Amino acid sequence: MTAEIAHPWPVPPQDGYTVDDLLTLPDLPPHTELIDGSLVFVSPQRYFHSIVIDLLVNSLRRTVPPELRVAREMTVVIDKRNGPEPDVSVVRAAAVRNRGQTHFQVRDVLLAVEVVSPDSESRDHDTKPHKYAAAGIPYFWRVEMAGVDDHPVVHVFELDKETRAYTPTGTYRDTLKLSVPFDIDIDLAEIDNL
Repeated sequence: MTAEIAHPWPVPPQDGYTVDDLLTLPDLPPHTELIDGSLVFVSPQRYFHSIVIDLLVNSLRRTVPPELRVAREMTVVIDKRNGPEPDVSVVRAAAVRNRGQTHFQVRDVLLAVEVVSPDSESRDHDTKPHKYAAAGIPYFWRVEMAGVDDHPVVHVFELDKETRAYTPTGTYRDTLKLSVPFDIDIDLAEIDNL
């Protein structure tokens, strides 16, 4: 008697996957990312991850100017072998073609936000910020759960155009008040009401 395969996992091509594969392969798990030609499957997320994304998306949408849009968990096409999915993105409004689209081009992204989870810690600290900076995304936020009360801490970075690397511009624990990429004022303690 032979055992049946529970799930036929895709076999990677010799040179790795491409963004075209990521966008067209059937039955990939939700939020699959493409990093350096490899498909990355994410683990189920913590409640913290979900409510922080909700807080940021809702707060950003209240103040985003009309020429920009806020998106959650959309693939960003960096190049042929990289299509990460930031937890939150701010993109140019002109990049939103229709409600059925599944990705944005990196040139249209002004801000990428990653909410760190145990399984994504290395990618969110190193791999993704490096790729976002090299691709020219002007702003990056990394959000972590911290303290005895598990509140969000937001690490804010701005692109140094000369080095194509991010430089830290601040760490925010209670209120996230910024003037770039637009006027932002987010009460991080609001997480207690979600």
